[in-house]
Amino acid sequence: MAKDDRLAARRRGQRAETLALIWLSLCGWRLRARDLRTPVGELDLVFTRGSTLLVVEVKHRATRTAAAEAIRPDQQDRIRRATAWFLAGQPQFSHYQVRFDALLVSPGGWPQHIRNAWD
Repeated sequence: MAKDDRLAARRRGQRAETLALIWLSLCGWRLRARDLRTPVGELDLVFTRGSTLLVVEVKHRATRTAAAEAIRPDQQDRIRRATAWFLAGQPQFSHYQVRFDALLVSPGGWPQHIRNAWD
């Protein structure tokens, strides 16, 4: 992928994350981290509400199907490890129930929020 293509893809991803952030904030979720890069993986968005810690993977692709297929099992494992790393440094969330959601974004449509996208 050319440098300009990577930059354009990164910008689309940032806009999709901003949309997800607004969407979930309006649903009562409180943002705790965004674009968190850890030694073991990256977390797009981390929220809390009540006693739930919500980890959201945001994918922007040409279609929702392509976005869903982009969240492969190896990526889910990296997200789990990054979440464990995050929790190790945030003891106030140690008793929270962790939930992994996906927010799929494609041009010309509303985002699709998939709750409990994986365990």
